[in-house]
Amino acid sequence: QKMPPSLPATINIREPRWDQSTFQGRAKHFFMVTDPRNLLLSGATLEEARRVVEDYRAGTVPPGLTEDQLWRAKYIYDSAFHPDTGEKMLLIGRMSAQVPMNMTITGCMLTFYRTTPAVLFWQWVNQSFNAIVNYTNRSGDAPITPSQLGTAYVSATTGAVVTALGLKSLTKHLPAIIGRYVPFAAVAAANCINIPLMRQRELKLGIPITDENGNRLGESTAAAQKAIFQVVVSRIGMAAPAMAIPPVIMNALEKRAFLKRYPYLNAPLQVGLVGLCLVFATPLCCALFPQKSSMPVSRLEPEVQARVREKDPQLETVYFNKGL
Repeated sequence: QKMPPSLPATINIREPRWDQSTFQGRAKHFFMVTDPRNLLLSGATLEEARRVVEDYRAGTVPPGLTEDQLWRAKYIYDSAFHPDTGEKMLLIGRMSAQVPMNMTITGCMLTFYRTTPAVLFWQWVNQSFNAIVNYTNRSGDAPITPSQLGTAYVSATTGAVVTALGLKSLTKHLPAIIGRYVPFAAVAAANCINIPLMRQRELKLGIPITDENGNRLGESTAAAQKAIFQVVVSRIGMAAPAMAIPPVIMNALEKRAFLKRYPYLNAPLQVGLVGLCLVFATPLCCALFPQKSSMPVSRLEPEVQARVREKDPQLETVYFNKGL
């Protein structure tokens, strides 16, 4: 039996497997990245994937490695290690933890929205989880200071709670179904506060911009603004189906005798419905914008434009990692 031919060392595993200029390619990529099964992988499996990827990048191809195995290793590696720093990420901050964590938290937010303490508690849990995710998936290799982290966390939690309680008091005299949408409004408001604050350093100092071959050209705050705007939009999009569809279904179900007889099924049903929405909404909303986002040189700040033009007068477009 002869050995399968050795893989060429030229496959670019720094980029995703599928064409990221199409929505379909990005969706396939994020279905892999957000696959909750990645959470169950052992430390040994992660280290093995890291070894395969690092060896391959260094030009060593283990004999008998197939292209599928190489890509599988890359996706396992990407699911657990930070793209810019290479550190192993906190388990619950990884993209593969998004669906199970959000499903539980969102399900509970939608179930326990009637009393003030419950609203406070679940909005706080949600913002604590968001803070961990935003910290874990920050763009670039710039560290966030504990005080910036604290400010963002406190502000987002306050924003979410104030929105939730404010809207809750407004909806007292409105139809019941409207009360069920309060958690969504609170989450959307908190995302608009939380993400820019968590990434305020990028807004002040800029994020790394590169040419299409990945050569660093400097930092840009205009790129940071675009990156953060895109992330806020896709995060709100991610929450929307999970927080908009189940309330309608639950509202209809609660009028039936079945749920009146078994009220304890309310939370599990809600969590299940949310999970179903999130399994699709999470990767599809991550895929709304390319991970490696781009903007014309002419849209950068004047001083950054000047520096880029000095290095490469012909350059039209710069690229940056938008973060998640």
